[in-house]
Amino acid sequence: MHSPEHTAKIRTLIVDDEPLARSNISLLLQPDPEIEIIGECGSGAEALVAIRSAKPDLVFLDVQMPECDGFDVLEMLGNTPSPVIVFVTAYDQYALQAFEAGALDYILKPFDNARFERALGRAKQRIVHDYDKDENNKEKDKGNPGRIAIKSVGQVVFIRVSDIDWIEAADYYACLHVGSRTHLLRRSMSELEQELDPLVFSRIHRSTIVNLDRVKALKLGEDGEYEVLLDSGVRLRLSQRYRKQLHARLGLRDSSY
Repeated sequence: MHSPEHTAKIRTLIVDDEPLARSNISLLLQPDPEIEIIGECGSGAEALVAIRSAKPDLVFLDVQMPECDGFDVLEMLGNTPSPVIVFVTAYDQYALQAFEAGALDYILKPFDNARFERALGRAKQRIVHDYDKDENNKEKDKGNPGRIAIKSVGQVVFIRVSDIDWIEAADYYACLHVGSRTHLLRRSMSELEQELDPLVFSRIHRSTIVNLDRVKALKLGEDGEYEVLLDSGVRLRLSQRYRKQLHARLGLRDSSY
């Protein structure tokens, strides 16, 4: 994520296909001296271009938009450093999916000012926290860049990143599969994807990341969709959206099979 200095304003993007909805969010944000609205987008396609070029710190993102919805935006960003995402939608059935995709909050329309302020407050805290973490990690993690600390009851377990076979989203956690063991880490899939080496790990689904060294084969499933077969025998669904990315990282072409 593009992290602002503590004295800088939080660069914010508003994405919604309804002009009135964009206007309402803008009106709520304008009085805040810590916020700088850098733009508004009326479609997912516009949002992709804006996020990649302007690198906002915070995005208020609608879920349902024509052609390219909010989840599509997050998927197509790939390894692009992601801003803090607050989903704003009239539909409550996407809440779990939103958090699995790495969203910080999920606001249901119509919302009152108090609910919006709570979401904005959480976003500010996350942005400052991420900035502090990035600064601290520049020093702390130099000695152990290949390990992840897993906190459990009464202990901290250090996992070698190279030992991770695959990772799956589990509500507010990421589940690290290491051989026959699993470890829960309170991190989003988007955060992990940004931090892991793209030459070694690849997103294959909205809720799955694999260690490319563990990939044994790609198999066509009974439903016509491809699966990723790991050395351990585990089969994982390959999302169509991530297929080209996985092919490229495995040195394949789409015409290979």
